[in-house]
Amino acid sequence: MTHQPSFSELEYNGKKRQTRRDQFLNQMEQQVPWKAWLALIEPVYPKGERGRPPVGCEKMLRLYLLQAWYNLSDEGMEDAVYDSQALRKFSRIDLACESVPDATTMLKFRHLLEAHQLPKKMFDELNIRLSRQGVLMCEGTIVDATIIQAPSSTKNERRERDPEMHQTKKGGEWYFGMKAHIGVDAASGLVHTLVTTPAHVADIAKTAELLHGKEEIVYADAGYTGVEKRAEIQELNQNIHWLVGKRRGIFKKMAEGLEKELLWAEEYAKAAVRALVEHPFHTLKNRFAYDKVRYRGLAKNESRLYTLFASANLLVTRRRTVTTQKG
Repeated sequence: MTHQPSFSELEYNGKKRQTRRDQFLNQMEQQVPWKAWLALIEPVYPKGERGRPPVGCEKMLRLYLLQAWYNLSDEGMEDAVYDSQALRKFSRIDLACESVPDATTMLKFRHLLEAHQLPKKMFDELNIRLSRQGVLMCEGTIVDATIIQAPSSTKNERRERDPEMHQTKKGGEWYFGMKAHIGVDAASGLVHTLVTTPAHVADIAKTAELLHGKEEIVYADAGYTGVEKRAEIQELNQNIHWLVGKRRGIFKKMAEGLEKELLWAEEYAKAAVRALVEHPFHTLKNRFAYDKVRYRGLAKNESRLYTLFASANLLVTRRRTVTTQKG
């Protein structure tokens, strides 16, 4: 049966200007490895042997990604799809013959992915594909961490803060929440490893878990000073060249002269490479607005972070492809 477009679809398709949302969704439509990700989800997705038929797996995956990209609650996602023709087009929902899956359905799908650790598997599957394409080089790694705040108020039903989160002091200010530690490919800027902890865990403590084992060089800021001497790093038995930033106090003690200028030049060179690690954090907190946790507990937020960093890798790959074509 031929689909007859509605008046809203005709009006949307006939508009003269593409919005940023349209451009972003068109890019992600092309970049997301739909077949590979669906192949991971479909074996555990309900078959509809009892009760009403389930919503299509691909449709639920599209709604899940939209919810992550726009940092919406389950109820907010349902309302947004009803309101936006762009979101309905991406999720392939036709209101003329079907309703938007309700908030409970989206909640159950998200819990299904979390229960089977599918966001991490999707993240790993994407990186395997990028490695085969020669985009993820795996020769050098940049390590860093960022704090993601959580509600510190106790004005809730349980009269307590999230027990899996913790407070920490940074730059003279106190923060409560979690910390996302990432390992980034030094050549491409793609995230290849993610570890989550409460906010008070030191950046240096998770360094060994951020390495994939094939690095020749590791870049890090001054917070990782002395990392090569730690027991867990020694146990890796890797021949790694550590390029760790020096603390500011070292330069203040040095006399003006050629030696200080050369050391500054070396630090600028290392900082230029380390800057790549800030791009995924910028995408996470500004493009996807994930500067505060969405859920209670580390596990649920970690699943969301795997989805968002996988999406950030897709955006980086897209930019590299466009740059190559222009060149």
